[in-house]
Amino acid sequence: MDQGKKQISIVRNSNNKIYLDLKDIVREHVLQFLPAKSIFRFTGVCRDWKLLISTPFFAHNQSNCFRKISGFFFQSSTGDPSFLSLNPMAYGVPDPSLRFLPEAVDIRSSSNGLLCCQGRTDYNAYYICNPVTKEWKKLPKPENYHGPEPAVVLIFEPSVLNFVAEYKLVCAFPSELDGYEFEIYSSSEGSWRTSGEIFLGSCKIQPSSGVHANGIIYWMARNNKILAFDLTMERSQLYYGGGTLGVINGKLCGLSVSHQRLSVKVLSNAYTNTMQMHSSIKTWETHIITLDSSALGGAVFDLDSVLYAQDDILVLRSGRTLYAYNRKTREAKILMSDSSITNGKIVSYVNSLVDI
Repeated sequence: MDQGKKQISIVRNSNNKIYLDLKDIVREHVLQFLPAKSIFRFTGVCRDWKLLISTPFFAHNQSNCFRKISGFFFQSSTGDPSFLSLNPMAYGVPDPSLRFLPEAVDIRSSSNGLLCCQGRTDYNAYYICNPVTKEWKKLPKPENYHGPEPAVVLIFEPSVLNFVAEYKLVCAFPSELDGYEFEIYSSSEGSWRTSGEIFLGSCKIQPSSGVHANGIIYWMARNNKILAFDLTMERSQLYYGGGTLGVINGKLCGLSVSHQRLSVKVLSNAYTNTMQMHSSIKTWETHIITLDSSALGGAVFDLDSVLYAQDDILVLRSGRTLYAYNRKTREAKILMSDSSITNGKIVSYVNSLVDI
């Protein structure tokens, strides 16, 4: 009888140890994979969790582990920014209007939790901020005039080896030589630098169309042209291809919709301009995907309906309604329905704790 009681006691102690080990595992190996809004709720679990979450090292780990698109900042041509969450319970920011910045701003670009905004006064200064922590940095004045709607692209690739967030801001601006030049801001150097590369040719790019893929920035231009700038080689190139620019599986894509059919043109060879004449190698590979019309409520789309594309997430516009559509799950969600979407723009956002 005594032996039986002793065995029960051992089992209870073993179960208690398993519970404690699981708690430690969640704290040390799971929390950093969650979005910022969810993590802040866990600060109320206990004092140890609150102290852990408040450390710079935890913020660094979370910015490396969590890179999922969490929603979109929307801004009309005259209004303040607002945040359209893909899951309001999990993703969010404390001040979607970004009023913690020293002046009213226009959102220009984003990358892995950081936003690039531009002030509306003085010389239209650039600000880099994290809307979760409300941290921000004002960049020095560029060497060149970028225009009223600058074609800027923010590039931030989190790295385990870089404890301090290092990012670049690249702007393609009109050259006096009837083309485009490129000015680059580097956070590691803390200054702007004008590249020696000048693109000469007839090309009018769309300022808010820039995307980054594998060290190359692409801007959509008129007449189905695409201007590319290689950050490593600092060389520019012109492609021909239509649709909204997006990045799927790390590759540049041009997307368009017609009769509920999504056309995805993937850039398969970035060097066709250097190939011999009559080469059989194609620049683009085309894939056709049928959208789930029932999930989208029977919405009708046209060629300009795709506003954003990255991996499985699409943002589609039909009339005055914005939809988020997941290509993998074929699920759809209404992001907003308002007449202001016709003159507004969206910028994707990752709910990150990245420290500037």
